[in-house]
Amino acid sequence: MVLGKVKTLAVCFDCLNDHNIPLYSGGDSVSGRVVIEVAGDVRVKTLSITARGMAKVRWTESRNAGANTAYTQNYTEEVEYLNYSDTLIGEERDEDGPEEALTVLNTGLHEFAFTFLLPQMPLATSFEGKHGSVRYWVRAELYRPWLLPVRVKKEFTVFEHIDINTPLLLAPQAGTKDKTLCCWFCASGPISLSAKIERKGYTPGESIQIFAEVENCSSRVVVPKATLCQTQTYLAKGKARQLQQHVAALRGDTLPQGKSQSWDGKLLHIPPVSPSILDCPLIRVEYSLVVYVDIPGGLNLSLSLPLVIGTIPLHAFTSRTNSISSYCSTTSWPERPEAPPSYSDLAVTEEQRQGCFERCEGSEVTAEDQETLHAYITEFRYQPPPLYSEVDPNPEPGCGGQGVRRPDPCPSR
Repeated sequence: MVLGKVKTLAVCFDCLNDHNIPLYSGGDSVSGRVVIEVAGDVRVKTLSITARGMAKVRWTESRNAGANTAYTQNYTEEVEYLNYSDTLIGEERDEDGPEEALTVLNTGLHEFAFTFLLPQMPLATSFEGKHGSVRYWVRAELYRPWLLPVRVKKEFTVFEHIDINTPLLLAPQAGTKDKTLCCWFCASGPISLSAKIERKGYTPGESIQIFAEVENCSSRVVVPKATLCQTQTYLAKGKARQLQQHVAALRGDTLPQGKSQSWDGKLLHIPPVSPSILDCPLIRVEYSLVVYVDIPGGLNLSLSLPLVIGTIPLHAFTSRTNSISSYCSTTSWPERPEAPPSYSDLAVTEEQRQGCFERCEGSEVTAEDQETLHAYITEFRYQPPPLYSEVDPNPEPGCGGQGVRRPDPCPSR
């Protein structure tokens, strides 16, 4: 398009993050400037902006209506999240008004500020897929008399935040599967697979620690593997279209017959991917960790663990708590605790007690006597309290060796 005297028409956002990328979420204020550079005096009718946000899906399917008849079925749906417009130049002016009502932009650079609020509601995260997208943009339009309008469009990114520091997303995920390979009437031993991860929620850039155990009792050589799978679901007119792709993969060692293999926290790095989209009525983006055993010449043994890719990373305190919980859940504790030691084993006999006192009556106490006395005191500290009895078990000598019966505090019994 020939712009004539208009050399530049651009939309610039006032970015507040360190990466100079326009990122927003529901309820945020979006501000920016429309920049116009002209090489001479330009008469302008209006300069307007329009902000839009929309989720849209579209795909086609071929169908047969008969032996020689085929047709194509289109599936299209749209959902609008944002619709805002404002006039920066020429507000409340009639487009057919006299030329005296036009605004003249002199030679040079001109900036016109704008601002608007995103709706206070959950907004779908920006996304680009094969059969659909979620896009947010600002369009600026410059109208001049007797000339074609000049338009420019600039997109911005919206994230619907997902905090992974919630009990649901911090819960460990685990599963177990096994499979027996058969060839006609001959059956080999089973292949067993168990896997576990520390939590369900992660953010891009993190690494997933995979704990897995694979046992190969079959007659084939197998390979344990893991992959991070993204599932895109598009919905329109009551129909669904799914697309799966692997965004990260991990491979273990070859496992011969009769061998087993353990993964003690094997790491799978999460690349920069779109966060999970769970609330959009047209597009869903879901993730899962698939740990599987690659079986040559047969169907793989697969175990799928659901994941949620969020935007708010794991807090430091939550990370420590989660590590302790994960350790406790993976530690093998005895089913029944051992009984405490018997206090009768620590009892001191009367001969030991009297002998200790006799040695202490001397004027000089040797090192051996000190050790014996210390052992007696230590053992006495851990003796249990005496059992309650109404008869004194150690009567005084003047009582003739007979126990003195104590008065009953409850005579009514």
